[in-house]
Formats: sequence, structure tokens, C-alpha cells
Amino acid sequence: MISANNVTLRIGKKALFEDVNIKFTEGNCYGLIGANGAGKSTFLKILSGNLDTTKGDIAITPGQRLSVLEQDHFKYDEFTVMDTVIMGNKRLYDIMKEKDAIYAKEDFSDEDGIRASELEGEFAEMDGWEAESNAAMLLNGLGVGTDFHYSVMKDLNGSEKVKVLLAKALFGNPDILLLDEPTNHLDLDAIAWLEEFLINFTNTVIVVSHDRYFLNKVCTHTADIDYGKIQLYAGNYDFWYESSQLLMKQMKEANKKKEEKIKELQEFISRFSANASKSKQATSRKRALEKIELDEIRPSSRKYPYIDFRPDREIGNEVLFVEDLCVSIEGEQILNHVSFNLGHEDKVAFVGGNELAKTTLFKVLTGEIEPDSGSFKWGVTTSQAYFPKDSTKEFDNDLTITDWLMGYSPVKDVTYVRGFLGRMLFPGEDGVKKVRILSGGEKVRCLLSKMMISGANCLILDEPTNHLDMESITSLNNGVIKFPGVVLFSCHDHQFVQTSANRIIEFLPDGSIIDKITSYDEYLENDEMARKRTVYKAQIEDDEN
Repeated sequence: MISANNVTLRIGKKALFEDVNIKFTEGNCYGLIGANGAGKSTFLKILSGNLDTTKGDIAITPGQRLSVLEQDHFKYDEFTVMDTVIMGNKRLYDIMKEKDAIYAKEDFSDEDGIRASELEGEFAEMDGWEAESNAAMLLNGLGVGTDFHYSVMKDLNGSEKVKVLLAKALFGNPDILLLDEPTNHLDLDAIAWLEEFLINFTNTVIVVSHDRYFLNKVCTHTADIDYGKIQLYAGNYDFWYESSQLLMKQMKEANKKKEEKIKELQEFISRFSANASKSKQATSRKRALEKIELDEIRPSSRKYPYIDFRPDREIGNEVLFVEDLCVSIEGEQILNHVSFNLGHEDKVAFVGGNELAKTTLFKVLTGEIEPDSGSFKWGVTTSQAYFPKDSTKEFDNDLTITDWLMGYSPVKDVTYVRGFLGRMLFPGEDGVKKVRILSGGEKVRCLLSKMMISGANCLILDEPTNHLDMESITSLNNGVIKFPGVVLFSCHDHQFVQTSANRIIEFLPDGSIIDKITSYDEYLENDEMARKRTVYKAQIEDDEN
């Protein structure tokens, strides 16, 4: 168990947390939610001991081991992948290294033998002989292949490092597990594996995530941070949302009844306070009036942007024709004879672990790169707006937000442009911010403003939910659902894909595709059945051999 006791954290004069008391108990998974800036990641740092509180303390059951998903992707660059994962249990890793150092000595003494014997005993008690196989199981489950297990961390790409650090956090069955955005940069297969791991995990988990489906799948409780307090709800994210909305409704109805009673008492007092025969009753009503207190209803600090893509032109039947596209980068084939056609009602999710293939296709379709062979053609009624995965070039300038968006607006009017920015949570003063200094989430909202102001009837979105908070993801999800045009997108948010797409195109590792008219859940169900059939067939063949 881990608990916060009267925890207060002040940053300058502002109290980020004020007298927080909460217990996280064994066997439960807690989703820590709240608006951007509410302090979710900060609270995890307090729980882990990496940040001191102004007042109060954190208590952990004696003898329990706490594990944290680290965010520094370069910290272990000089270590192998296997060593990095095993470091998740520091004591076990230290024993392994001390044993190796003793056995490597040329002048092995009696004292060394005694020490080695002690270490071997502790090593066996900690299941050390299974350490590498357990680490390999975690890595394979997250999609880090066996070929990488003894590679040096610096040779891995960003998403692979994220998976290794996650495996490190999960390693060795920690008693308390703190995960800050564990699904970021994971492909959908890795997310599905992590969901099953956490569902079957029997100790304490506290997780911050913007993935609603993930929270619904793994969480037994929801801890909501708002106004410096943490309110605990039994149930997953959807249960929290329904409960909080019901509570707000009940409080408003209770206040309405109280207001009606107050009005009734005030009218009686006003009418009869000067009447001698009614003066006692009037005084009694006055006392009753003084006792009535309205419940303080503070609206949530959460803010939802207004995302509404309105095409300037209705899209025709001929939308996009892609024929036999091939692209190679540095000798590696990324797109392998890709062909498909889109109709005017298609909203297509591009899925699969081949992230580079998705991004490459989008770059080809937007004219950013030329294919080696093959062709594509947009219909004459189409217009495209593109959300790139890497937007660094977009914001590498000293323009203000207003001037930046003005450059893309068909209407060169400041009031018109600021209207779009206001809907995307950039009020008047924020319009003079330099785009270079914006946060990741703010840059995403700028790009979405650019797409809205374009009036395009075909949207191309490459991982648009990265860096967004839950409220912005919900707004974007709703905006894509009601958009009357065509959408091509890649996204790791399960709920976003399931509710937005009516067609799934899967990129295979060799850069070819499988095209299915189906919902995402149906696609996953059929894919799982196909995998089971493959495993079953392999088992039969092994038995026959």
C-alpha cells in the first residue's frame, strides 16, 4: 500500500495540492486523471519520492518495492537492453554484477567464496536464474524482438527505447507500479499486451494516461485531480464520468430546491414581518432561512476545445486512386506495391506496427516525397489538409500564434483568425505567444486550427492525439466523427479508431497492405481468431512431426 497524508505542494504562492489524503491499496489499478496542468505527473513524482512536498508525507508499506516508468530515454544508452530491463529490480541487478566481479578475480580468496555463496543464496531467493527469460518475455510482449535483447540502448530508436523502459518498470513483479503515459509511442499490439499484463497484475498500479479505452480496460478505480484535491471513485474512466456528471446534476437539483425554499421564506418574511400576529412565524422563518446553505458547485477546471471541420466544398464520388506505390528509403523498401481506392464516405484507419510505412504514405499523398514507382490521383473535387507526425518545421520561426495562423487563413482578418484560436483554447492574450515556445499540446491545437480554417474536405492525420489531453482527444474524436468528408489517419487511441473509422488498412512489416471494410473491434477480433488458427495449426504440425 502507498498513501499520501496531508500532502501539500506549493510552487511560489500557488498551491498545486492542498492537504491531499488518499490511499492506494494492493490489488487495484488507479487511473489518475485531471486537466492539463492539474498536476498528474507531479503527483506521481511525489509518490515516487523524486519530488519533496511542502507539507505532509508519503507512506509505503515496509519492505515493498516501488517501480517507476522513467522518462529519460538516454539514461541507459551505454547499457544493453537486457541489463536495462533487469535494472528494474536494482537489488537483483547489483547482486548479478557483484557475483560476476567476484568470479572474474584471478586471486579468488576464501572471503570471496563466502561472499559469493551469500550472493548465490539471495540470488536464488529472488528468482535470479529466471531473470533473463522473464525480461525477454516482457520485451517480446511489447514488441522488442530477440535480436535486440543484447543490443546497446543507444542503437535503438525512440519507440524501442520507450518499450525497454516500460519493460524495466514491469520487471520483477514490483509491489507498487507508477506509470506515467505508458501507452505513448506504443503500437496497438503493444498496448493490447500491456492491457492484459495490468489486468492480471495483482499488486498496486497507479497510471496516468490520455487513452480512454486503456483506462476503461485496466482501471478498478479513478482518482480525479481538480482544484488541488483528489477525489477517489470506484470504477473505470467511463464510470467516473457518469458518476461525476450525476453528482453535478444532483447538486444542481438540490440547490434549485433550496433556492425555491429561500424564495418562499423571503416572500413570507417580507409580507408578515410587520404584522404583529405573524411576527413570531416571520422570525421563525428568518431563522430557517439563515440555516439554508447552497452547495458550492465549482465547475470542473477541464476545458474542451471546439473542434469542427467544415469543408468549403462537398466531396464528389471520385476521391483518391492509389496504384502500385513503391518507396524505398536508404535501400529499405517502405511501401511495397500499395494500391487502394477511396470513396466519398470512407474514414480509414491505417494500423499495424509498421509506423514508418504509414507516415511515408501520408507524405507521398501530400506531395512531400516522390514515390519510386506507382501513382496516385486525387479527385477534382477534393482538397486536403495534413497533420504531420513531426511538425518541427512548422514552428521553427518567431511568428506569434495569430500571425502564424493568419498565413494559412483564406480570410485575412485578425478577428476571424482569433475566433478559431479562441475555440482552440487560445484566448486573446495567448494570440501574441511565439509559436516557437509552445508546448506539445499547444502546437497540436495550432495545427488543428490550421486544418479547420482550410475548409478541406479530405483530412490526413498522422498520430494527432500525441501530446493532447483527454479533453482535447475527446473533442477531436467527436470532430472527426461528425466530419462529412473523407479521413485518412493513424492513431494509437483505441476508442478514437473504433468510433471514427469504417475501414481498416493494415500495413504489414514488408510494406504491403491488407484492406478491410470493417470496424476496428471486428478487425481485432478476426485478427485474433486468425492468430489462434495459426498457433493451432503449428501445434498440430509439431504433433505430427
